[in-house]
Amino acid sequence: MLLLTRNLRNSAPLLLLAALTSQPLPALADTLPADAKPTCTVAAPVFHSWFQSGSVTLNGVVKPANSVTFPNIPNCSFYQWSEQMFLWLTSPAPTIYGAGAHIFDSSAFFDVSPPDSSGKRSFIPHLPGVLRNFSLRAAQVGPNGLPVVLSKAGKLLEVVTPPTAPSGNPLIHDKAGNFVEIGKLNVTADNKAVFFDAAGAKIDHVVTPPAAHPAVSKIVRKFVVGAQTIFLDPLGNVVETEEGQADDGVLVAQNGSLVYYVTIVNDVYAYMRTGAVDSGITPAPTQFPTDAAELAKIVAFAGAHGVTFPDPDALAIEIKSSWVETTGLHDPGSYFTMPAVVPTYDKSNPKKWTPNGQKTTTLALVGIHVVGSTNGHPEMVWATFEHVDNSPAGTYTYENTANATKTVTQSAAGSWLFTKTNSTGPFNAEHQQFVSPNIEAIAPFDIGPSDVLRAKAFGAAANVSPNPIDGSATASNTEIISINNSVRGQLASGDLRGNYVFSGATWTIGGAAPNSGNEVGTSSLANSTMETFQQGSDNTTGSGSSNCFDCHRTNTTIVSHVYGALKPLF
Repeated sequence: MLLLTRNLRNSAPLLLLAALTSQPLPALADTLPADAKPTCTVAAPVFHSWFQSGSVTLNGVVKPANSVTFPNIPNCSFYQWSEQMFLWLTSPAPTIYGAGAHIFDSSAFFDVSPPDSSGKRSFIPHLPGVLRNFSLRAAQVGPNGLPVVLSKAGKLLEVVTPPTAPSGNPLIHDKAGNFVEIGKLNVTADNKAVFFDAAGAKIDHVVTPPAAHPAVSKIVRKFVVGAQTIFLDPLGNVVETEEGQADDGVLVAQNGSLVYYVTIVNDVYAYMRTGAVDSGITPAPTQFPTDAAELAKIVAFAGAHGVTFPDPDALAIEIKSSWVETTGLHDPGSYFTMPAVVPTYDKSNPKKWTPNGQKTTTLALVGIHVVGSTNGHPEMVWATFEHVDNSPAGTYTYENTANATKTVTQSAAGSWLFTKTNSTGPFNAEHQQFVSPNIEAIAPFDIGPSDVLRAKAFGAAANVSPNPIDGSATASNTEIISINNSVRGQLASGDLRGNYVFSGATWTIGGAAPNSGNEVGTSSLANSTMETFQQGSDNTTGSGSSNCFDCHRTNTTIVSHVYGALKPLF
């Protein structure tokens, strides 16, 4: 049978192959406009220089971008950095990187463990012959380390949960300061919550945030009583959230696979953290490295422990990736894959899946965040990529080579991994959540696949300008489509990396701490497999619009949510 490797460049090869084989070919889910104005490209000599061999080769090894000498000229240099880093990370690993099929899987990188009972995490080395454990989606967390939900007003809110009674019902303080079990709740016409105790008596209550979390408008309390779930702001108002929103959402693909996640960091990150903890680097760094002097301290510390970095000029790298099982994929050869150990569940109850063990399986890469510090940007550059077959794009505009504005209308026609063919929605609604240790359905759904939409297809909401340089969503979209066409058009035919689309990248002006106004690049950026439920249901800010810096609101080391919880390597 003919093996077809998909790419984004054009569909002409598909027509030729179809004429040569009697086997039905899978529908190509998504293509990018080939006539986008080339406002951000990679010149051919530069693109060749990215490869270690000095020329483009099929699945060839790409060098990382030099983050120390990063030109720091918006916007295109940031997008070029993102593309080169993705090609580097997904390159076959040369022997200098040690074990691992690809560079991100090599011995120069470490998995980050889930938090233990004390909230601490560990670096997990990539060892030859050792299968890695992948976990379910962890809740997206905000700057206070709390999970988040998206309100109908389009705001990301951090969630705290009250203590519970032995029955599992939440407890609330009455006016006398005593905890009372909530047996029933109602919401009034003026959007206030009324609570009743187990005997049906109204609870005269006070709703105040816990002392550990200040009373700010972006923190809400979650109350679950029976089939009802509400979120209350610090003033006791009920906050409406997007349909199906929960704070521990679990994503299921159309092939029935749960989506699994892993966070990975590179050697520079790991030795910086270790040196900061054990006083091997003094003073302890408060930001990720952005220049040669800061890097030199980390390199010296690693060298004192017999470690040499293969690519120190990449600076600190953090990767968040999403994976599904290959079973049922209609074109598994178009994905990066790896064997892994994942949890298994008893699925006999469509409303609640319970854990019953684990299994070894083959996983396919569907999404990846590439995050790294660069010259001038301790807040890090946040870029994201996903497989072309993941999800349809919301309606977007771009400028073509004739300087005309073109509109690509939202369509779910074709075959998608996270969306039913020809689905009309609702899109990006959570169907289930993780309620440790189970997966539980969110009414009115059974546990199963959501219909997912890349609502802001290239990180720009249609009704606002994502950055001051472009001045419009159309211009921003054109840049992202343009560099996708430039890079994927120059890859060798059949290169697996051509099957992943670059959705955009975001950073702050001058590397400052994010302030809800200085986030630029593609500032409504989301990955449909990772920020699925925080991106809203359409291409405007009215339905909700998230950005990496909504949750990572600093330019210190805690911009990485795992940094402070990581125990040193030794």
